[in-house]
Amino acid sequence: MDFETVMKELEGLGKERSKKMYISNGAKEPLFGVATGAMKPIAKKIKINQDLAEGLYATGNYDAMYFAGIIADPKPITESDYDRWMDGAYFYMLSDYVVAVTLAESDIAQEVADKWITSGEELRMSAGWSCYCWLLGNRKDNEFSESKISVMLDMVKNTIHDSPERTKSAMNNFLYTVGISYKPLNEKAIETANAVGVVEVKRDKKKSSFLNAYESIQKEMDRGKLGFKRKYVRC
Repeated sequence: MDFETVMKELEGLGKERSKKMYISNGAKEPLFGVATGAMKPIAKKIKINQDLAEGLYATGNYDAMYFAGIIADPKPITESDYDRWMDGAYFYMLSDYVVAVTLAESDIAQEVADKWITSGEELRMSAGWSCYCWLLGNRKDNEFSESKISVMLDMVKNTIHDSPERTKSAMNNFLYTVGISYKPLNEKAIETANAVGVVEVKRDKKKSSFLNAYESIQKEMDRGKLGFKRKYVRC
């Protein structure tokens, strides 16, 4: 399938209800409002096509950008390419669920995510923490430095309440993910989450969200989910 065909397919799958929902979460025109599940049949036909992914991402159309992440080839993408994709990620559904997810399947994931976490830019920081969530929830525990993840837990404990709103949410999710998916630091994650307590995330034109990683970890442990790993990062 070529670029024009994919764009027409996506446009035909657009739903006004989905479009309104995406806009309420921060998406902006142009977009069609395609449910992510509806993209799977097209993705199965294309599989992986990095050149097509680049063209789709460059449109600035939310649905095309999201689909680009599904068919992207993470391995050959360079750090500068990931930075360029982040430059175009104007809200969290792109930064955390497209760019961070794609990065999580690359060999340079931790290296790039580390730089984003310390960038001081809200969405880059959010994407960096989110990337670690995707990584920890998928890769084997021995692929990570226990001392490094421990330092990151300390960073969350000391800075989360003063961090930008989207970064707070990603950091809270990192706490939860370490607690459930990274067994070596399960106890420290629980202690850290308890010390952090409730995290308020303020949202434009919406009520604040109140997140509690400690309670979330306990619930999942009660369900026997300790050590949970996803088989795949991307859908």
